[in-house]
Amino acid sequence: MALRHAVLAALLEGEYSGYQLTKVFDLGVANFWYASPQQLYAELAKLEQQGLVAGREVVQESRPNKRLFHVTDAGRAELEAFAEGRLKPSVIRDDLLVMVQAADGIDTEPVIKQLEERAAEAEARIEDLGELLGRIRGDMDEEEFLLRGEGVGGYLTALRGVAFEQGHRDWCLRAMSVLKERRAARAER
Repeated sequence: MALRHAVLAALLEGEYSGYQLTKVFDLGVANFWYASPQQLYAELAKLEQQGLVAGREVVQESRPNKRLFHVTDAGRAELEAFAEGRLKPSVIRDDLLVMVQAADGIDTEPVIKQLEERAAEAEARIEDLGELLGRIRGDMDEEEFLLRGEGVGGYLTALRGVAFEQGHRDWCLRAMSVLKERRAARAER
């Protein structure tokens, strides 16, 4: 997947300025695709040049004018082609895993600290995603929303984000516990 597809998918939810798009990415899309604001602005410019999104100028009195972007028919066709394509398997690339892999040959105290921080970050992300799910769902219970609600794609990706963060948190806590136990056992020798 390229950033272009993540941007196009996010813009299906509505017409956004570049700033608003960065907020959409921060709240929902970031649980499966990270992009810096600079990358998003550059991608919007490319997509507009390619005719996959269209922008319009909005005049504002007390602030600078802004551009709002929406997906064009060509952009929808691009997403359709993407959805029909063959996907690559998911892979994990994480510096923390490299640190843990090296645990037998290095001081584990900094690794344990990193694991603690990541577990706390995952917990905070679980809470944020839970709030996002509640906002998307509104007054509906989850089963009713999944059957009849608007924005089911964003809801399903947020559910995946919760499951990922829960698994990540649990793994961090387990790895941290193992490394602490091994450290204590070595100190007793």
